[in-house]
Amino acid sequence: MLAPSESRFMHDSSLIYGLHILSPPYYIWKLRNISAQKMRPASILYFCVGLLALLSETRVRAEDPYRYYTWTVTYGTRTVLDKPQTVILINGQFPGPNIECVTNDNIIVNVTNKLNEPFLITWNGIKQRRTVWQDGVLGTNCPIPPGTSWTYKFQAKDQIGTYNYFPSTTMHRAAGGFGGFNIASRSVIAIPYPIPVAEFTLLVSDWYKAGHQALEKDLDQGKTLPVPDALLINGLSKPASFTGEKGKTYKFRISNVGISTSINFRIQGHTLTLVEVEGAHTIQEKYESLDVHVGQSVAVLVTLQSAVKDYYIVASSRFTKPILTTTAILRYAGSNTPPSLPLPTAPTYHVHWSMKQARTIRLNLTANAARPNPQGSFHYGTIKVDKTFVFANTAEKINGKLRYAVNWRSYVDPSTPLKLADWYNIPGVFSLDSMKTTPVNTPAVLGASVVGAVLHDFVEIVFQNNENTIQSWHLSGTSFYVVGYGDNVWNSTMRKRYNLLDAVSRHTVQVYPTAWTAIFVSLDNKGMWNLRSAIWPRRYLGQQLYIRVWNDERSLFTESAPPPNTLFCGLAKGP
Repeated sequence: MLAPSESRFMHDSSLIYGLHILSPPYYIWKLRNISAQKMRPASILYFCVGLLALLSETRVRAEDPYRYYTWTVTYGTRTVLDKPQTVILINGQFPGPNIECVTNDNIIVNVTNKLNEPFLITWNGIKQRRTVWQDGVLGTNCPIPPGTSWTYKFQAKDQIGTYNYFPSTTMHRAAGGFGGFNIASRSVIAIPYPIPVAEFTLLVSDWYKAGHQALEKDLDQGKTLPVPDALLINGLSKPASFTGEKGKTYKFRISNVGISTSINFRIQGHTLTLVEVEGAHTIQEKYESLDVHVGQSVAVLVTLQSAVKDYYIVASSRFTKPILTTTAILRYAGSNTPPSLPLPTAPTYHVHWSMKQARTIRLNLTANAARPNPQGSFHYGTIKVDKTFVFANTAEKINGKLRYAVNWRSYVDPSTPLKLADWYNIPGVFSLDSMKTTPVNTPAVLGASVVGAVLHDFVEIVFQNNENTIQSWHLSGTSFYVVGYGDNVWNSTMRKRYNLLDAVSRHTVQVYPTAWTAIFVSLDNKGMWNLRSAIWPRRYLGQQLYIRVWNDERSLFTESAPPPNTLFCGLAKGP
């Protein structure tokens, strides 16, 4: 039986740029409880010897493994959609290499930027516990200048699951530079399903024949982008193949790494058992197909129990006209029979089908995630809400050009990253009272949008979408509980509909056209965190903001100092 808070503090080592700190509360608890009892001298001796052995063992185990990567980012030419196109390569690969690691591994990635423009990578869904400096967005980092290198150093702290990475600068994401980021559970933590024979990572993206610079130019001129030209699976417009043996079960990790298009995923002749969403084990519902919105990731189990032949893996666009479709191949070992038409049917175009499916994705309360305590032990539905933010997205004309705004404020990156300005007390970069936390119909303006919160605030965020297009929202630095979806305009009576028991926890959530989505989030990670549209043209044109999670204490237990290799730009000149 675990002692109070024992599961919270066991193996709680923290990467602070090479320094590992072991949190001592568990041992203090043990000492207090034992010293409160009468002990014989021999017992005291045995206890001291045992404690020293325990501390020695823990000290050895506290150093979690390191994984080192050296990446070179370049432009290259690849044939996509039957024509040569300029794409972003990492070590010559398109998509980039996958990162495969285990909970609490330390990740060291040295990135050399050989593009002709500044560049950053963000780690989509990696919480960056106490290491906001590694988030890889312009609100926290100066970009890596052309011809130079910079090293990311962070820990996959208390996380498991399916994630990805991609470029966060300009419209680079439309050219590639993305890859999978998968975190396996530690061997001592049981997973709530049989271990699959193997895993496959599928990165589904939308794609334009026009290059990312042409897309960027159109957006800068105030134009909207058309429907993409195609969908790709793992960067291929021609079918990739995945081979397995009949009777065996495989895990498919699926990420939507596109810039604007929701997709539906299905496998001909097979059902999908959903087991994980962005680091949360789910109730294991079976689906014929699954919607995966921009920026989202899921993991499904697929058992090969059909006839020995090949089958189509299908991804098709959602809520677009025309509907885009791409395929890959699921090949049974020993098969000599190619896949045959027809493709499995796509779900109805109507959004209510998708919303109904979304409500079936729920948290497995009894499963352990990265730690030995069950996911349901955090009773989010009983916690008092400290603040409510209501954020409405709108399309606006500012200075005669299209911009996207949140509560009528369209974000513009200052030359100085917000976090550096905050840390070094640089005035004039941002103001906490410039951003309204509820919609107020006023003329839209440009600016750096930041809202304030206190460390450990428990916050309700409502995303209000009054437009007739689907939205997708991502929050860095944490995950959140998706407690409700609904039509029309949110009001406080909608709280009666919230799922306060087993809402799924994730980092990116969709908001359906002319509808709302509500989330609960515990802001337990100090920093400056990007709340952004995952639909990249909208983010590029201003649909984003930052949440400053703050307390007045400067402590390595809540936030690390800027790393020694911090890049400086704008008004930030360093210590």
